[in-house]
Amino acid sequence: MIHKSHSKNDLIDIINHLGLPVVFSHQDNKKNIQDKIKLSMKEDFKIKKNYFNIDDKDQLIVYLEKQNPRKTLTTKEKNDVMSISKFIINYCKAGYDINCSKYNELQEIIDDMDYVKQFGDIPSVRRCCKLLKDDVKLEGMTFKPYISPQVQKTLDDKKTSKSISLCNIKIRRATPEDPIIVYFD
Repeated sequence: MIHKSHSKNDLIDIINHLGLPVVFSHQDNKKNIQDKIKLSMKEDFKIKKNYFNIDDKDQLIVYLEKQNPRKTLTTKEKNDVMSISKFIINYCKAGYDINCSKYNELQEIIDDMDYVKQFGDIPSVRRCCKLLKDDVKLEGMTFKPYISPQVQKTLDDKKTSKSISLCNIKIRRATPEDPIIVYFD
């Protein structure tokens, strides 16, 4: 019933974010957690709002039966995507000079970007998309990487944690005789 591509941590993540009535221990193995999820499917429960875009029990069953959308690449395929991304990043770091890269023409770069942008969960892919948007020869073309909702939520959480505002101090004094007034914005 549950596809083998879902790891133990993926299943725990689903349980926590959907609010499933499953009691588990981190010492449980993947098989035990799968059995507990299957057992909980017999009960009635309400699914919390989540970033998996799952609203009811039927959608959850379909999600678990299908291959994990985050684990679509084999190790060899992931290495290929990583090497293509590195070639594109090197092209960008070389000042967008095609002569300083492995590519012979601009269309090869466009074709490679069209292939790798679908794997936006990989940080190197997101980086090469970001760097390539500054290439003036590709003006008007956008290579927006596809990022799964889970990874997007993680990126958003990191962004908000980095944007903690610090108190700024402003000291204003019109004349030397005036008292010092300190403002915190």
